[in-house]
Amino acid sequence: MHAKKAKQVSSPWRTFVVSLVLVILMFVSALFGGIYINSYRAIDLELKSRARSLFQSIALFRQWSSAYGGVYVEKKPGVRSNPYLVDPDLQALDGKVYTKKNPALITREISELAQDKDGFRFKIMSLRPLNPDNVADDFERQALASFVKAEVKEMFTKEVRNGSNFFRYIAPLYTEKSCLACHADYQEGQVRGGISVSFNIDRVEEAIQMTRRLIMASFVMTIASFLGIVSSLVASLKSKLRVAEDKIRELALTDELTGLRNRRFAVSRLGEEYKRALRYQRPISCALFDLDFFKKINDTYGHDCGDEVLKAVADAALTHCRNADIIARYGGEEFLLVMPETDKEGACFVAERIRKAIESLSVETVACHEIRLTASLGVACVLPLTGMADDISCAVEKLIKDADTALYRAKNNGRNRVEVG
Repeated sequence: MHAKKAKQVSSPWRTFVVSLVLVILMFVSALFGGIYINSYRAIDLELKSRARSLFQSIALFRQWSSAYGGVYVEKKPGVRSNPYLVDPDLQALDGKVYTKKNPALITREISELAQDKDGFRFKIMSLRPLNPDNVADDFERQALASFVKAEVKEMFTKEVRNGSNFFRYIAPLYTEKSCLACHADYQEGQVRGGISVSFNIDRVEEAIQMTRRLIMASFVMTIASFLGIVSSLVASLKSKLRVAEDKIRELALTDELTGLRNRRFAVSRLGEEYKRALRYQRPISCALFDLDFFKKINDTYGHDCGDEVLKAVADAALTHCRNADIIARYGGEEFLLVMPETDKEGACFVAERIRKAIESLSVETVACHEIRLTASLGVACVLPLTGMADDISCAVEKLIKDADTALYRAKNNGRNRVEVG
């Protein structure tokens, strides 16, 4: 039982299947990992592109309003003057009062309107703001510091606010001539602040989660499908290889011409039967026989005809031997018959029956010549003794040699007969 278990562990099939499954897992994992990464990158690039577009729109609007020094609006109820501007109000000839909305204030008020609609928000901030509403938070301060050092030109992040997901983007604003009137402590071209853009990405995150679940489900289904296919293919391959191995094993033990067992198999089985006969103290016999004047048949009718004769003899011998007997082609026109648990009388009986069967054969050649056959047989029998267990191969060799001696005696005594060694 232990030997069988060790054989299973060391089976090459297990290594093959495990290696194949690992290769498939790595391939499918790489494939779906690439799909997930690429889809995530595509979504990330889309968010960044959207943020840049918003920034550019806001920056263009600021540039336009800055070019005109701001915009004056009628100071209706609820409209307050900008406390950070000097003389922001003016009165028209018709008595109406207008107050100046500078670019920063316009940007903040539009941002408040946008926030009320869909959570989109943007603002202008600075490290040294005039308006407290433009004070930078931690992310914005970090970004502005990086802009001043010229380390980066834009920054992105994601954050959660009140249970919602937001995408944040910030890019720098550079001081222009029109800005110096309010920001005299800056120099033209210097980073004086930035525009911070944020928008809700809850739906995007839901889409990402859904994509992740779909990819995982597809991954599992693909792996399961691959494993099913591999399992089926491996089972089919094992079955075909088993059939091929059985066929090869059969061919290795079978004489190609006659279909009988070959010499190696017969001698091996004779050794096994000899051991059994020794264990149970039973007799064992064998017989060697060949065709009389077979060379003349080959010389007269050709080797093809000789082959047909050998096939006919093999069929006749196989038909007239017992089920427990083993008959094999020993070499050339010579055959070996192994007869387990058979004494001398029983062996001679079987040998005589085979001799008569061969004698009654009539083989017709291609040229319509009818060939009559006879065979000479030598029989040897032994009752193994306990002391003979030391060298089974020598005992088997002696048994075959005794049968061979009896065969030569049959030849010398006129052929077509059975002799006992």
